[in-house]
Amino acid sequence: MKLQNQWLLEQLGLAKKREFGSSSERIREELMDQLAFSLNEAEAYAYGTKSATPEQIAVKAHARKRQSGSVTDIVPEGTPTEVVEHRLSNEERICASCGTVMEEIGKEVHRSLQMEPARFWVREDVYYTYACKKCEEETGEANILKTPKQPVLYPGSFASAEAVAHIMTQKFVMYSPLYRLEQEFNREGLKLSRQTMANWMLNTSDTWLRPIYDVLHRNLCKEPVLHGDETTLQVLKESGKAAASKSYMWLYRTSGCAESPIVLYEYQPSRKAVHAEEFLKGFSGWLHADGYQGYHKLPENIRVVGCWAHARRKFDEALQTLPKEDRKGSLAATGECYCTRLFQLEESFAELTPEERYAKRLEQEKPVLDALLAWANETISKTAPKSALGKALYYLLEQWPYLVRYLEDGRLELSSNRAERSIKPFVMGRKNWLFANTPAGAQSSAVIYSLIETAKENELDPYRYLLWVLQSAPVLSQADEFWAEKLLPTNAPQECHVPQ
Repeated sequence: MKLQNQWLLEQLGLAKKREFGSSSERIREELMDQLAFSLNEAEAYAYGTKSATPEQIAVKAHARKRQSGSVTDIVPEGTPTEVVEHRLSNEERICASCGTVMEEIGKEVHRSLQMEPARFWVREDVYYTYACKKCEEETGEANILKTPKQPVLYPGSFASAEAVAHIMTQKFVMYSPLYRLEQEFNREGLKLSRQTMANWMLNTSDTWLRPIYDVLHRNLCKEPVLHGDETTLQVLKESGKAAASKSYMWLYRTSGCAESPIVLYEYQPSRKAVHAEEFLKGFSGWLHADGYQGYHKLPENIRVVGCWAHARRKFDEALQTLPKEDRKGSLAATGECYCTRLFQLEESFAELTPEERYAKRLEQEKPVLDALLAWANETISKTAPKSALGKALYYLLEQWPYLVRYLEDGRLELSSNRAERSIKPFVMGRKNWLFANTPAGAQSSAVIYSLIETAKENELDPYRYLLWVLQSAPVLSQADEFWAEKLLPTNAPQECHVPQ
């Protein structure tokens, strides 16, 4: 009964933390002494002495730019300036003392940032037809010559590259649902329905963006190190499933060692490991992932690397279940401090080459890992299995073969935070538009998200990149079989880059 009450109190504390508390897992000031003690213990375990002291680590300093109040400091270079001059008339410049007209001797300039709502207009492309009148007089038949038409996104549609790129950016970058866009346009007098906008995006994704997505997919599977994650999605009209059931959006992305970042989403109706196996067909290397068992069922040529951020999070949750006065010196604090030590060391290795990082990890992090494993094996035997600390220890030991796998190569990372950061834009968007209507719409969204997030990772402005793609694709596709490769984010022109 006592253990059951303790478990219930832990669950209540964790629920309050998730609802009202900070999400940060940075180590608190009151635990810094505990961290130093844990480091000494790790050094002692490694070298067989209690007198060892932790090595001092120099963390790269940084300077924070002072925010200026001048508008010229916040706008990008090349921003146009509208000059409005305010002068007095000759009558207003008459001197009150002698009656002569005053002359200009100086001026004051006030600069302000100007904005206006999005504009819309109709563009008419007029293609003229020509006839040879002389031939018509002599033969009775005129030679006809027509001005060549520029390829469009969809023949017979009034959709433009500018309009579609803007709508995609508003929904998938600014997280504005189509019904809100419809309302905004209506206030401006534009009667553009959400169904029309949805059809535009669906057709654009399937026709022009999917070929680029497929090229990125092939390039992704050639990388030696990837990150993976998945999150839930509700699809209303899916065959054989209730509208309220869960579907999944999977994410795969390159690691920090890649020359050109790639971020790809894929919609699937379930969380089965076969989906990841199918998507990663042709890939051989390391895959950073969380503790989901489905990743551990992948083929042997895919070596799953565990996430220390998840392991530390478990100890942090255990720490939150304790009263504040009991946290310092607790077992949960010890476990969290061991994990934090690894992150501190990784931060100090950030500027090293993969080869140097590999050697430093074996020299400095391996002793910490050995000490943590010995401590966890000793502690779990005297910890209630269903307690928050017991769950943290069980997770640590169960995931241990995957957690220590990052030691195999200096290109590997301590956590799968890259994947979590990349899947966050989808999660933020989901909070606003809530669900997808059909599986086809969900996969189209996955393709659009993929190109937008890949563009952002390559320091491109999403709207400018999408506009460049949609303006170029109809023309290139008529002359070049491999047109999609020329429209990858790495080939985008300078005007697509975010101004520095």
